[in-house]
Amino acid sequence: MTSERECFVYITLPGDTAFTTAGRFRVSNRSGVPVGEFVYGRRYRERPDAVEIDPVELRLADRPFETTRLGGFFGAIRDAMPDSWGRLVIERRMPGVPEEFDYLTEGPDDRIGALGFGPSVDPPLTHWRGNAAVDLADLQRGADKVVAGRAERGDSAARHAEELLRLGTSVGGARPKTVVRDGDDLWIAKLSRPDDRWNEPRIEHGMLALARTCGLVVPDSRPVSVGDRDVLLVRRFDRHWNGAGFRRSRMASALTLLRADEAVTDRRRWSYLLLADEVRRLSDNPEVDLRELFARMCFNAAVSNLDDHPRNHAVVADDRAWRLSPAYDLTPTPVVAQDRRDLAMICGPYGRVANRGNLVAGHGRFLLTRADASTLFDDVVATVRHRWREAMRHAGVGRQDRARIAGAFVYDGLTRTDR
Repeated sequence: MTSERECFVYITLPGDTAFTTAGRFRVSNRSGVPVGEFVYGRRYRERPDAVEIDPVELRLADRPFETTRLGGFFGAIRDAMPDSWGRLVIERRMPGVPEEFDYLTEGPDDRIGALGFGPSVDPPLTHWRGNAAVDLADLQRGADKVVAGRAERGDSAARHAEELLRLGTSVGGARPKTVVRDGDDLWIAKLSRPDDRWNEPRIEHGMLALARTCGLVVPDSRPVSVGDRDVLLVRRFDRHWNGAGFRRSRMASALTLLRADEAVTDRRRWSYLLLADEVRRLSDNPEVDLRELFARMCFNAAVSNLDDHPRNHAVVADDRAWRLSPAYDLTPTPVVAQDRRDLAMICGPYGRVANRGNLVAGHGRFLLTRADASTLFDDVVATVRHRWREAMRHAGVGRQDRARIAGAFVYDGLTRTDR
């Protein structure tokens, strides 16, 4: 990497729709070690409505912050950067091999959360840059070309599709997506891939409906048919129209709250128990949020959502207060083993094993009695086992796809009470 890169960090304050300059971020190379530095601007700190960027690493203060973790990128800034899909789109736009800092600055200003980044101390105007009448069929064809690496540089249609797909580079995840507007709402449009094993959009829609049936808080969603393919629209819960523009909610992923990395070597900090500790510390309503987090953990075990990594959990602040975000990215993982399944995160005192004994044993960390935790676990599991087929049928999941995913909901070891 080059010796030093820097940019200004903008934030949309609670109740506002325009960016305000919050501070400056720099990554420098010190004897081969990337060091990230962030400092809040004096004018920003003196504002009566100033808020912290995140509740862990970048609390509002008049001192500079430094980190050598994550290549010098603070967790909240890393949250605003693209995952694998977004990186693929950005790489297609840029000559040569992008540096890590390029992924930050090349992302669109409508990234997840309330942050923006740019070279000028004066923030850019914030406005919706997408097309409210976007052609999802064109986007799907463009996404297929990006996935296959077949989009030619001179292909104007593919270039237009890639520009619209770029709007989805910073909303997280590995699947192709973009952001579209429908009336006063913004929706994440999750596209399918030619190599999908089943109808992912319809199944995720069914999973969100099933989670809602279990009492979990989830965003609205609806599938849209595009020729012989489907696209899932999921309402963004970090954007709220106020008549003049979109208010932006701050977000911080569980990776940031846990001060963890995505590398396998750092998975010792991937833990529902540690996340519960952080939620209890910062939530404006910890009892409600911790009950929701425990129920979400039980749901992930019941549907074999083995991709429940810390990027798929977050806290959100619509105003000054932090709360657990709605559940998102819920996917079943049918596997052969029936005696044991492990979640991606530690879910009890006996590690990642997804069974009743382990999950209920950690009840105190969620401010639940053992009796309440047991009842909640049993209710979620019973609802999943009795209602998953109905939820999938109503979501338009075909018979063959229901058969393909059935193994995710049939797990003999789930109700075991030992380790």
